[in-house]
Amino acid sequence: MKEEILSSPYFPIAIQFLVAAGFVSVSLLASYILGPKITTKHKTETFESGIDSVGNARMQFSIKYFLVATLFVLFDVEVIFFYPWAVNFKEFAQKGIDDFLKMLLFMGAFIIGFVYIIKKGALEWD
Repeated sequence: MKEEILSSPYFPIAIQFLVAAGFVSVSLLASYILGPKITTKHKTETFESGIDSVGNARMQFSIKYFLVATLFVLFDVEVIFFYPWAVNFKEFAQKGIDDFLKMLLFMGAFIIGFVYIIKKGALEWD
């Protein structure tokens, strides 16, 4: 049984996991025991890049901010798929029209989504 465990391909991974978990545990425990415990009013203040905090930290943002950020990520990821296709365009052209039609379908869906977002006014900033 012991030889089976030692010859397992997962044994080195388990050892590495145990060493990493042990290092993290020992580091956290040592910093808790050896670290300073003096708290002052100045230390417990909120620190924001050197600027004094003003007002409530739970200030509400416009939903437009999050919508534009989400749309940017969505279209950015879609554009990433264009690059490999463009690099291998000659190879796809030699295979036939099948890959070209698939990419046209993808681009069509991409453009329809973009037109829909523009028509809805999601990118207009008030």
